[in-house]
Amino acid sequence: MNRCHIAALLLLAGCGEKINPAVRTLQGSALPSQESWRSTVYFTDSARIKAILWAGHIADFQGERMTFLDDSMHVDFFDGEGRHTSLLTARRGRVNDATQDFEAYIDVVVVSDSGSTMKTDSLFWTNADRTIHTNSFVDITSPTEHITGVGLVSDQDLKNYRIFRVTGQAAKHE
Repeated sequence: MNRCHIAALLLLAGCGEKINPAVRTLQGSALPSQESWRSTVYFTDSARIKAILWAGHIADFQGERMTFLDDSMHVDFFDGEGRHTSLLTARRGRVNDATQDFEAYIDVVVVSDSGSTMKTDSLFWTNADRTIHTNSFVDITSPTEHITGVGLVSDQDLKNYRIFRVTGQAAKHE
């Protein structure tokens, strides 16, 4: 093969259609305005701590006024006097930045300082009155009873709760 043939082969080999990688354009609202990993957020009112949130990943979307939490999370809740009342753990959640209301999802567990434990799939905390509620199945164990049901409204320390559709019997704990 002479030089002309080699040059022609190289020229033909370079004429093929180039394949460019696909480029996906994201809209500005699809990107978080802030992100952090392994972070702590304090919720306060008049210099009193209401809650302390820790999450493995936090993504803040200012346009939506929502903060999304994932990669595990926990929230310590405090009463009006600043005393710790309960601990909530979950895999995911979100905070409404306007109201500071909070939602938790997947493997949600609330352990109160009074000795009660609640398990559910989803839970909502209302900042204004510091109550928790859910429409999901709940399983509550307290020092005096074990009860299951669907739907719940409670204070954040699980001392006063109401289950809407009881599915299990309340049994006194020994």
